[in-house]
Amino acid sequence: MADTFAFTMASAPGARRRVWRNAFSMPSYWLMKSEPDECSIDDLARLPNQTVPWTGVRNYQARNFMRDAMRVGDGVLFYHSSCAQPGIAGLAEVASAPYPDPTQFDPASRYHDPKASPEAPRWWLVDVRLVRKTRLLCLKEMRKRPELADLLVLKPANRLSITPVTPDQWRRVLTALESIA
Repeated sequence: MADTFAFTMASAPGARRRVWRNAFSMPSYWLMKSEPDECSIDDLARLPNQTVPWTGVRNYQARNFMRDAMRVGDGVLFYHSSCAQPGIAGLAEVASAPYPDPTQFDPASRYHDPKASPEAPRWWLVDVRLVRKTRLLCLKEMRKRPELADLLVLKPANRLSITPVTPDQWRRVLTALESIA
């Protein structure tokens, strides 16, 4: 990941965490997975302002990406996962600063976290806004393209719902989306 670098910052006395930042404060890029039965690219297109809060993330590394590294305007590859044809279904952008995920406080939510409180939230989210729907760049096609082989989503055992994408990877994905499968 030559185009990005990690640095460590203190979040509280004695606490340290790694933060991914793009060199020279340029926009960063992300691949964000969504299960289409929860929120598909078509669902996003129908929402007010074509914007959705990215609720329900319960992985600390993915949470940290949203809380510590994402900024308004960062590019997003909207990826359909856990479906018949997983793959990149559209382009989006980060549309808000991070804020506490309200589902963690709701006992009726499947994402409820009894250890979280409004005074000490554990889970954060960002809003994601549709830029445009694309042709589906399916996982099978992605695996066949050597220029995409370094995407984290293609690495064995990678199950993260959010992964960083370098500017070079972003450009290669856009080129692949413009080509005919």
